[in-house]
Amino acid sequence: MDAVDFNALLSNGSAPIEQIAAILDRATPDERVDTLFALDRAGQRALFEKAAASAPLTLADFVPPDRAPGEPVRHRGRNTLPLTSRHKLFKKCFCRPDDGTPRLFGYNDAPSRGWIGPGYFVAVPTESTPEWKDRGAVVVDYFQVPDGKVADGWPAVWPNTKGFQRFIYHRTRDFMRRVSRFVTIGAAFRGERALDHYFVLIREA
Repeated sequence: MDAVDFNALLSNGSAPIEQIAAILDRATPDERVDTLFALDRAGQRALFEKAAASAPLTLADFVPPDRAPGEPVRHRGRNTLPLTSRHKLFKKCFCRPDDGTPRLFGYNDAPSRGWIGPGYFVAVPTESTPEWKDRGAVVVDYFQVPDGKVADGWPAVWPNTKGFQRFIYHRTRDFMRRVSRFVTIGAAFRGERALDHYFVLIREA
């Protein structure tokens, strides 16, 4: 898949998200990563806007229903923050809690985790909050951190008010939209203010 052609497709207002999704679904895992991780902020913004027309996400898009509670699922990510190339890359790790509630626990496995912190969150559907539904069907909510058992081997759960991570994650929410079978895209908000920063996630099988 040619990154230039993909950027042209995103800039084409008439190209529907279904066409973009079909291209990504046909791609190999390496092609998918190379193409999506080449997008700059304008490209990710365009993809987020197109993804508004996608079918709504569910929690099962992040953790498939055949995964047991506490079984981790990783998503490779690239953000548009003003960081070096290495620090734009990360993994968002999700698991289902063992209490049966409709939510997911997760944290950010990033190169800076050792000195910033794990950035724990709880992912929930937005359907019960009408003013959020148009932003995305699932929100990664850093106002909350797991209150139950997380996956074995994950770091200790810290509140996002603790340490340097308060400058990154505190009072932040990421609103998520579907792109294709394995791909989602998020937009970051601080409180109720859109930050105009985005990130793509690619679920590992």
